[in-house]
Amino acid sequence: MRLDLVLMFAATILSYPIGLWLRLPWLLPALNALPAYAVLVHRLRRGERGGAVRAMLWWALAVALTATILFVWWPRPIDGVVLQGASYKAETFQWIRTGRGAEGSIRLFLPQHLLQLGVFVLLGVLTASAGAIVMGAVLMNQVAYYVAALARAGLPPWAVTLLGWQPWAIARVAAFCTLGVLMAEPLLFRVFPGARARMKTTGRAAYVVAAMSGILTDWFLKAMLAPTWGRWLRHLLP
Repeated sequence: MRLDLVLMFAATILSYPIGLWLRLPWLLPALNALPAYAVLVHRLRRGERGGAVRAMLWWALAVALTATILFVWWPRPIDGVVLQGASYKAETFQWIRTGRGAEGSIRLFLPQHLLQLGVFVLLGVLTASAGAIVMGAVLMNQVAYYVAALARAGLPPWAVTLLGWQPWAIARVAAFCTLGVLMAEPLLFRVFPGARARMKTTGRAAYVVAAMSGILTDWFLKAMLAPTWGRWLRHLLP
């Protein structure tokens, strides 16, 4: 594994105990995003679009695993530290218990997803994806908070592992990781003109298609599977 990935993994893991200990809500996702953004810029400056996408996917895995584990075992309450974590958990648990809510209705969740996608893309273009990656960390921490809450509520460990991070959420994370790289390129290439010369002119369209496919997969899987997913969790929660 390349050194920049090793350093990114280590820094991402360390960002959680530091952020949780300092208890500043906006500091936590900023610390989470910093190592990922450093690697993204480094790889794009070298002309490695594919390498940057792969690095973001590895970062997302590190975030999902570290956040979920630490949110379960952190010795102090973290309700006020994880931005909108408690509200997302309450909304999702209500959907599990009652079957009512945005999670199980494309009519309700699609406008939310479209708004978040629009904000993510806008942040990506305007900030060379620095703001977009922070937003991604916020969203992932919300899901990790919810998954940790499932474990704390008594859901069996195997069910937390298999049902916590839903397949549509994973597709969305992968799509946003890819989009984050693509949205960073225009501004970064203006700041670092040499990076454009090193970047292959071909291949960008394939990443655009991959990102859009991931977003559509998210919507399709959520619409098709979420109601069944909710019933499974309803029967398993104590």
